[in-house]
Amino acid sequence: MKYPDFFDAVPGIRLRDPLASFLGAAEDGIIDYHYLDAVKLAGHSCPTVASAYWLTHQALRALYGEDLPERGAVRIDFAAGISDGVTGIVANVVSMLTGAAGDGGFKGLAGRFERRHLLSFGADLPLEIRYTRLDGQGQIDAAANPGRVPASPEMVLLMPRCISGMANAAEVQQFGLLWQERVRRILLDHGGDAEVFMLRLT
Repeated sequence: MKYPDFFDAVPGIRLRDPLASFLGAAEDGIIDYHYLDAVKLAGHSCPTVASAYWLTHQALRALYGEDLPERGAVRIDFAAGISDGVTGIVANVVSMLTGAAGDGGFKGLAGRFERRHLLSFGADLPLEIRYTRLDGQGQIDAAANPGRVPASPEMVLLMPRCISGMANAAEVQQFGLLWQERVRRILLDHGGDAEVFMLRLT
């Protein structure tokens, strides 16, 4: 798979998944996730996918500090409904990283490792998402605002031509390059920008 070079420059995150350890899927349950994993899950790279990945990356780091975040041990609540806007796309990425799932999630083994009921929507929250450690050791509200990183004027002009099928091959290619350049800026130039990625410990 050939993809933009900047994908590899986006920091990954290492987690420990007790279920993966128990079932022998990963030594000591250690799993590494990267932005490319989120892209493969979604099937594309866009500001929404990038924001979901990086916001969760930052939230888990804030919740666990120097310790490895534990996959399957964080509850996720969304303020929006699952069918509202891009919430479903964001939830897929967040679920991949945290292991949190809704009614269709893993039911557990003898009362252990259950992942169901850790993902909910339509909650009364001050920001978009709440990440809560199940051990009671922390909770954080978070939101992403990728709109603070505007698209280039050229990309804005090319988009309707590409969507309508009027663009030629060179224009389509240029649109894709400009689209990914905006994603790169969101992740690498604005990853620490508090106006783009908001985190509040509660």
